Amino acid sequence: MSNEDARDRKAARLTGIALVVMVLVLIGVVALWFPALGDFLSTSITPGVDLKAAALGSFLVTIVLFVVFAAVSGDGLIGELQFMLAAFFSFFLILTFLIAWIF
Repeated sequence: MSNEDARDRKAARLTGIALVVMVLVLIGVVALWFPALGDFLSTSITPGVDLKAAALGSFLVTIVLFVVFAAVSGDGLIGELQFMLAAFFSFFLILTFLIAWIF
């Protein structure tokens, strides 16, 4: 094995260890913030529109919006389907929390 291969192997091992450490730190941070997030959501979202009504409104707005997107996309609908599905769930989640937060 050449000297360059050994350096590449060492760099790959170091990168892998760094990624594992970063994932573990991220899991720890999320675990520590999870109770505070639940308290924040229960105090800031509940007094207005509840999440069920917000989800219904968000679903209707997202469906209408993506029907318009599909209509104007032309022949690219099949090629863009995976992006539209990912965007649909992102829009739905964001709009649900925005509607519940604002109203």
